[in-house]
Amino acid sequence: MLEILYRDENIIAINKPSGLLVHKSFYAGEADTYAIQELRNQIGQKVYPVHRLDRKTSGVLLFTLDKDTLRIMSEQFASREVEKKYLAILRGWTKEEETIDYDLVNENEVTQNAVTYYSRLQTSEIDLPFLKHQTSRYCLVEAIPETGRFHQLRKHFKHILHPILGCRKHGCNKQNKLWLQTFDINKMTLHAHQLIFNHPITNEKIIVNATIDEEFKRVGDILKFDLSSYSKPKDFIE
Repeated sequence: MLEILYRDENIIAINKPSGLLVHKSFYAGEADTYAIQELRNQIGQKVYPVHRLDRKTSGVLLFTLDKDTLRIMSEQFASREVEKKYLAILRGWTKEEETIDYDLVNENEVTQNAVTYYSRLQTSEIDLPFLKHQTSRYCLVEAIPETGRFHQLRKHFKHILHPILGCRKHGCNKQNKLWLQTFDINKMTLHAHQLIFNHPITNEKIIVNATIDEEFKRVGDILKFDLSSYSKPKDFIE
């Protein structure tokens, strides 16, 4: 069962698990199940995805329940009226905050402007030798993409030489292999933890939060990050 974060007669938001494709895609390959069909079967009605998350990215995913609402919400995303906030664990220690303005080439070989703002939330240094270093450094950041380009956060953090831990295509495979061998973890630590937008019908401000999954929390525990603000409380009842 998918975790439903918000639902009314027009829209529905879920906490997409890592590993689940939103819908069929030429670039993502085939899968046995997709978020769109899983949610449709779960609630018994057709749903329309407003945006997408990468297969390995978890977090807030928004759908509409009719095509008219889809058009309104799509316009909000296109005009950058929707704020998307992500959590990511990166290799190394970034600056305290930074705006990355770096053009990206999309899947059709078209160059597009891409802008990401991030702020560093926490840092960690653990006794894990890597290459010439006796320890390994990591940081937890909150990232806000101002544009919505394909693999934008993954590419932008690679560009500033602080790749997302667990990312294969745009990450550090030696670091990923180290975590797999040492901790038996290959999780990509990228999570869409918050979505802020105006309701397409009432214009009310809506804030949807998605808690991190157990694998993300496990990585955080190893690094001694305080993720309590992004985790379910112990007395949480489904």
